[in-house]
Amino acid sequence: MQLLRYTKPYDASNGIHDFMGFYYSINMKYLASDLLDKGLSPEQIRDAVSVAIKIAHSSGIEVHKHFLPVFSGIEQGIIQDCKLSHLGYGLVLMNANVNLSIVGEFQVDVLKGYLNISL
Repeated sequence: MQLLRYTKPYDASNGIHDFMGFYYSINMKYLASDLLDKGLSPEQIRDAVSVAIKIAHSSGIEVHKHFLPVFSGIEQGIIQDCKLSHLGYGLVLMNANVNLSIVGEFQVDVLKGYLNISL
């Protein structure tokens, strides 16, 4: 009996793609689940991440540089999470439930910085 072994042809572009994904993930210092500590519910976070990704797409931002789906362990369970760059985190927080004071404060701070005003 002869043993056969299948090896997938090596594609250099896959290695480069994997390296670039790793490189971008280094700059993703936030997790969407960090917003649980700020008072957002898992559903609010999920919705805000979804809107933030849509905004990134429509603005021409390369989504893979700012959002990376991951799994995180919380208490005794594993949840679907998202690593975020600084821009990604800001987009998520800006598009979260406006009834939370942290969201309103963040939006006002962004506008104050953009308009160069103080209140």
